[in-house]
Amino acid sequence: MFCALYTDRGSHYFLTPKAGEKVSKTQQTQVGRALSHLGIEHIAAYSPQARGRSERLFGTLQDRLPKELRLAGIKTVEAANAWLKAHYIAEHNAAFAIKAEQQGTAFVADRHEAWREALCVIEERTVANDNTVAWKGRRLQLPESRLRPHFVRALVRVHEYPDGTVSVFLGPHRLARFSANGQQISPDASQPGSVLGAVKDKPWRARKRASLTAPARAAVETTRVGTEKRASNRTKKPARRADQTAPSMA
Repeated sequence: MFCALYTDRGSHYFLTPKAGEKVSKTQQTQVGRALSHLGIEHIAAYSPQARGRSERLFGTLQDRLPKELRLAGIKTVEAANAWLKAHYIAEHNAAFAIKAEQQGTAFVADRHEAWREALCVIEERTVANDNTVAWKGRRLQLPESRLRPHFVRALVRVHEYPDGTVSVFLGPHRLARFSANGQQISPDASQPGSVLGAVKDKPWRARKRASLTAPARAAVETTRVGTEKRASNRTKKPARRADQTAPSMA
């Protein structure tokens, strides 16, 4: 990982509350959020000189690269990506790279692979009453978890990765993983509707209290226990009858 990234103030890099003024330091785009998570400083270019450096690079790529692709007979995205890695990048660096003044590198290895959970789209969602999360027109059903019986009203994070897969997090805990079409792909998820072992093994009173945080359907069924009004002949104790066999007093 590098220390800082110097970019223009495009809307994909920064949020600018008012045109012509400085970028926001509190509101971040997905790019700004990812860089912040990785500890990389994001520097906004305000001077014409800084803007000119990036524009010259864009001009080189936009003018030279299409011609090179045409000469190489490239017609598909897959072939273009393979050709860039095999030929163009090395030729571009040989033509435009400048020799460093010092030996070594300032890049740091990401030993914990923090980039995997940072270089993706991350948004917050509130879990609905049916224990689902809304994401791009779909409802992602959260499975049961040992953390808690359900996550209704909890604020979770949805991570969408470059391959289209989605993960739902509560703090550092991954609750579930889903494919691009919304199908759950978590291999260790238990079947919805079953009772958690931590609750099942408790006494009846503890299970009744746990029903306050059970899944919506289970909570409705569980809280009915002991709440229905008893018949009047069951709620009153029978009156004590006089002993018919007792001797009468004269």
